[in-house]
This record gives sequence, C-alpha cells and structure tokens, in this order.
Amino acid sequence: MTRFVLIQTSHPGNVGSAARAMKVMGFSELVLVRPRYADVLTQQAAISLASSANDILENARIVDTLEEALDGVTFACATAMTPRDFGPPVREPRSLFAELAAPEGQQHKLGLVFGCERFGMSNDDVYRCHAVLSIPTHPDYGSLNLGQAVQLLAYDWRQALGGFAVAARTPDPKLADVQAVRGMLDHLQASLEAIGYLDPLVPRKLMPRLTQLFNRVQLSLDEVHIFRGIARAMVEPARPKARPGSED
Repeated sequence: MTRFVLIQTSHPGNVGSAARAMKVMGFSELVLVRPRYADVLTQQAAISLASSANDILENARIVDTLEEALDGVTFACATAMTPRDFGPPVREPRSLFAELAAPEGQQHKLGLVFGCERFGMSNDDVYRCHAVLSIPTHPDYGSLNLGQAVQLLAYDWRQALGGFAVAARTPDPKLADVQAVRGMLDHLQASLEAIGYLDPLVPRKLMPRLTQLFNRVQLSLDEVHIFRGIARAMVEPARPKARPGSED
C-alpha cells in the first residue's frame, strides 16, 4: 500500500496534477494536510488538471496535521532539498525503493510526503520521516514542479514494484514468406533488366546481394507489395501529358 501526502498545497492545479500522476502509475490514496483552499478538491483547476483522475480527488482526505496523514504508515519518505544539520538519511529514490520492494521490505505501508510549493517541508515535518528522498537532478538547477516530483517518484516506485507491461498499439506485421520474397525479387530483376540497370549477360552479384539485403530486413507482406509496385512503375511507358487547351 502507498499513500501520497501533500502538505499545505497552494495551487489547486498542482493537486489535480498530482492525482493524475498517481493514477497513471496505479496509485490511489491521496491525503492533503492543511491545503490553502478548503475546497481544493472540487475546484475547477484541480478537476481539469486531474484529467479523468477525478476518482483520486473524490476519495482524497484532508487533515490538519502530518501526524494524522501518516497514521498507519510504517515508512515515510520526505521530499526536501534544503540541507539540514541532522535528520533522516538522504537517499536516492531508486536504490531505496529497490530495498522497500524487496520481500523483506514489503511489509511496510509507504508514505511519500511532499511539501508546499514555496517553502517545501519544515524541519519538524522532515524529522517525522524515516528517509529524505533526493531526486538526482542537474546540480545547477533542481527545482521541480510539485506534479512533476509526484510523477517521478510514482514512476520509480511503480518500477520497483514490477511496473506494468507495455501494451502493443498496433498488431505485429505479417511477415512475407520465402516464396513471396522470391517472387518480388524476380519481378524486381525483370524491371531492372528492362530499364538497362542490370545486364543479364553480366549480372555480377547484384541479385544475390539484394536477396541478402531483403532477408536481413525481413519484409512484411505489405512491404513486398510496395516493392512490386515500384518494379511495375519502373517499366511502365511514360504517359504523354495533354497540352493545355488540347482536345481528345
């Protein structure tokens, strides 16, 4: 189980963006701590940027304290950039997530905690967490939008848990068999001879090389038909163009 906690969020749109980021990675539990607007979950900016993740907003909870938000969480991760004199260990997300996703770490209920847009997390809030996550950004500029930070950590955590299979968007092409490719090559050879590119008396190794080429690329049936069309077009007599104003 995983819970995303947003502390004192200022912009309703960021709440919607966070909900969307969670849903695309298969997470659903969202808790807000003292958001700027009490009705943030129903504001149009949040609903619009949630982009069909409205169920995340509808089931989200609003609480007064981080302690309430972390009730039931057994391992809380803060997201904070400000260096501190002491506190939880700073970890890179992927290495920590790999440990938490291992069999010995899966008994935890993970809480991912994000601070407000302007000030991040307070020291007291960070001290309540077991680790601080530091997203490895460019050293000269590490500022992330709240929704972006949620998306990055949601993605890394989902990958640590095993990820989702990539669904094919198009069917696999039907490969041409040896006979279809041979027929295309014979057609192409005849056309090359007809246009004078291939001398049948001195063929050299053109056709064996073309055979090897097409075998390497493993043509589909549609591609075989394309090359046959090219072969036909190579030997079609040029059609005379009618002059402007001429009559049949």
